[in-house]
Amino acid sequence: MLDFILSILSALRVFFLSRCHTALEVLALRQQVAVLKRKRPRPTLNSLDRLLWTLLHRGWSRWADVLLLVKPETVVGWHRAGFRLYWRWRSRPRGGRPKIDAEVRALIRRLANENASWAAPRIHGELLKLGFAVSERTVARYLARLQRRGDPGQSWLSFLQNHREMIVALDFFTVPTVTFKLLDCFFVIEHGRRKILHCNVTPHPTAEWVVQPLREAFPEAVPYRYVILDRDSQFDADVLGFLRATGLKPKPTSPRSPGQKGVAERWVGSCRREILDQVIALDEKHLRRLIREYVSYHPEDRIHDCLEKDTPKRRAVAHKPAEDARVVSLPRLVGLHHLYAWRAAA
Repeated sequence: MLDFILSILSALRVFFLSRCHTALEVLALRQQVAVLKRKRPRPTLNSLDRLLWTLLHRGWSRWADVLLLVKPETVVGWHRAGFRLYWRWRSRPRGGRPKIDAEVRALIRRLANENASWAAPRIHGELLKLGFAVSERTVARYLARLQRRGDPGQSWLSFLQNHREMIVALDFFTVPTVTFKLLDCFFVIEHGRRKILHCNVTPHPTAEWVVQPLREAFPEAVPYRYVILDRDSQFDADVLGFLRATGLKPKPTSPRSPGQKGVAERWVGSCRREILDQVIALDEKHLRRLIREYVSYHPEDRIHDCLEKDTPKRRAVAHKPAEDARVVSLPRLVGLHHLYAWRAAA
């Protein structure tokens, strides 16, 4: 700031000098500026420097003839930036409608996600009953910005929760062998207790092959009503017809929507992490044995969070039989996992 004031005073001194002295001083200053520009092509300018050249640009027609430090376009850009800042300051908000509290916004989002069929009037009514003073139009505007997925009548999540005990799922997953041959594992799982109804391995999955495991999984009248399956080519019209003849209603998932058969996908992930990623399958017979061992281990010994830390077959709680009893480990899945139980001292 002090340097800027001294520059202004030095400029006023010029008006009291003769024309010869003024011309010589201007020549000396221009030569020094040229040397400075050769040494430092892009000098750093502060806000007061920009303000000075912006004022000269507005009040002096010959400002571009003496400009050496920056380009004339740069000064014009400074002026336009100042113009934008000025009108931004003039157009700043000075009141208006108060913003919706974060708590109300979160509650609107929650009501919309949990109740797919509710529109703005229903959600507004619930908010009024909870003591929130907000208009219905505000709720409608906020709902317009939310992306509400799924069927508005009933979401997949609510469908799965309401019919859990009557749902089974079918799926395939591939496993490479030691010789890089791909084998397909087919399984049928129920949603209620995560029980594997059937599992088999084949190198060439076809629609005709799928029908036979389904006959073994559903040999007679079944208590299930819905079957969830994806849109693989193996599940053709013959497979769907057999399922309907069994009394099951096929529910194909949407394309590229693995979350709609989440129970089956989670079982595949658990099977891979707990045994298939730890053991290399030698051939079809070896893989079938590994899968059947896991199918036996999964419902009897494995604890599930979604079943309230219980197993699908409801493993009983083992109480300590005596004071000298100790905990022993029983290997499961070729020693990758263990089952723990009490054993009395000998």
